[in-house]
Amino acid sequence: MSDVISVLGAGVAGLTIATELVRRGAKVQLIDPNGGPGAHNCSWWAGGMLAPFCEGETAEEPVVRLGQKAVTWWEKAGADVTRRGSLVVALGRDRGELDRFARRTTGYQRLSRDWLTQIEPSLADRHDHALFFDTEAHIAPRQALSVLENSLSQAGVTIEKSAPRGRIIDCRGLSARDQLPDLRGVRGEMALLHAPDVQISRPVRLLHPRHPIYIVPRGDGIYMLGATQIESHDRGPARLRSVVELLNAVYALDPAFAEARVLEIGADARPAFPDNLPRIRKRDGRIFINGLFRHGFLLAPALAQMAADLALDNKKPEVMDEDHGEW
Repeated sequence: MSDVISVLGAGVAGLTIATELVRRGAKVQLIDPNGGPGAHNCSWWAGGMLAPFCEGETAEEPVVRLGQKAVTWWEKAGADVTRRGSLVVALGRDRGELDRFARRTTGYQRLSRDWLTQIEPSLADRHDHALFFDTEAHIAPRQALSVLENSLSQAGVTIEKSAPRGRIIDCRGLSARDQLPDLRGVRGEMALLHAPDVQISRPVRLLHPRHPIYIVPRGDGIYMLGATQIESHDRGPARLRSVVELLNAVYALDPAFAEARVLEIGADARPAFPDNLPRIRKRDGRIFINGLFRHGFLLAPALAQMAADLALDNKKPEVMDEDHGEW
């Protein structure tokens, strides 16, 4: 049997797993018929928030716990990680949403308007209370993917379009539905805005009963705005209604966004299992890593470490739910 491990898929899951395997001395082949990272995979459209405590509002405990490994892993990988925490706010009429969010999460401080004025003064006029998750961070996903791709290339691992050799780790996202029938798509739309008059320095979530949004600074006046969450396998272009709802909501967050230029509008479907938790499965002669849902950059490091433990040391990971024979 060949000692090569073929990783299928060059999204965030495939790139982090290939990186972790190479770190541990494995011989890796990285395969993606679409080539390197780009608009063809959902990782390209991610927010890049490393915010495990905020995700605890709707996510299960493993997401919060495993997500806390992400910041250190991405820093070690060479990605630009910004450690400025994250804010959660709500308009006055939706104050109950902020209280609900607080009940479901941990790791935050409650901020009055005076404190909010000190850390994000442009938001204080419209928001008199906020939750501040000071240990959270964020990255620019496209830069982070490029860092991993370049590091792998320097280690002699380039993205190929050839047939796999040796043992296979399948990280194809929704494309793996041909072998993972319980995998579903959760569609999300986003927009990239240039708003030099806006002064926001950390990710901000605006709670809304119908249209919650988040805004993530990318530097140089550029902000990523996201995201809808629609049960659908559709990976086509964004829908007008979704984009209008996003833009209306960000205007409510800060009216200065009215003068923003829309640089990009994107959409894709994120792979998820019924409970929105990731899975590692061993079946049909390959290992499947999938179901990262909206937690791709947050959970990929932990899944990569588990995958490497399984592939190299036969250590069963906690998120493994199937083990059908040899690999």
